Amino acid sequence: MATDSLIRLKADSDGARLDKWINERQPDISRTQAQRLIQEGLVSVNGMSARPSVRIARGDEVTIDLPPRPASTLTPEDIPLTIVYEDDDLLVVDKPPGLTVHPAPGHSGHTLANAIVSRLAQPDTGDRQRPGIVHRLDKDTSGLIIVAKNSRAHYDLAGQFKRREVSKVYLALVKGRVTPRVGVIEAPIGRDRSHRERMAIADAVHGREARTGYRVLKYVGNFSFLEMRPETGRTHQIRVHLAAIGHPVVGDKVYGTASEVVSRQFLHAHRLRFRLPATGQTVEFRSELPEDLKQALNEIDAGVK
Repeated sequence: MATDSLIRLKADSDGARLDKWINERQPDISRTQAQRLIQEGLVSVNGMSARPSVRIARGDEVTIDLPPRPASTLTPEDIPLTIVYEDDDLLVVDKPPGLTVHPAPGHSGHTLANAIVSRLAQPDTGDRQRPGIVHRLDKDTSGLIIVAKNSRAHYDLAGQFKRREVSKVYLALVKGRVTPRVGVIEAPIGRDRSHRERMAIADAVHGREARTGYRVLKYVGNFSFLEMRPETGRTHQIRVHLAAIGHPVVGDKVYGTASEVVSRQFLHAHRLRFRLPATGQTVEFRSELPEDLKQALNEIDAGVK
């Protein structure tokens, strides 16, 4: 079979399952994808085929024969983007509210991925349907997001996220006066069993570890303006955690209620700090509150005075 690329790796420790070990060494390859590759005979250990459950030993040589990538079905769209930073490896985009990050059922176009394909032709990052997407922001969350331009950068950045080396700071306005003023919300998050499009607090068996730090920047009447620091990266993590403690994000129609002062959830990806893949230099980027959220905060503040 013609291959897209041949990956050769050498184990430097003992004990991990082959499928898990591949995912840890190659974050672009999910554990499920690793299992499929192994079952299709595209992975060998010391030149021999193996099962997903085989345990890796120090010194083992693992070869992954990646099949050709499917052609992208993404349509390039000339969607204006605000680029905060760009080099040969990545873009930092200040995403506007209302822009979905990548295609999903019922939403095949007008996404950040469509804009990226238009701008970069086809980022060489492995996933043709989510080109360059290292992490995500909800459709109605504005702010900073990183887009990788090549597989090397994607691998490096995905590793930083997985090891929790990327610092993310969000700004949120929530209902009620949050106390104490500084704290941590720690509760597993899993898919809501009654509403599959939602996430929910779950037990340790059905949910994944999730931890979010917060700090009250100021109280505005019966609202709290918060700085949020998610330490893990679960879907809807900040929104679910805040709703769970009785302080849903203002305007969050899924985990709270609609707001009269803002048409979308008051959540903004304010700061990002990470290492540049090419140099290892630590960089930090900021995006200030967009006008719609500033106006909403000012209206609430004015109504209190």
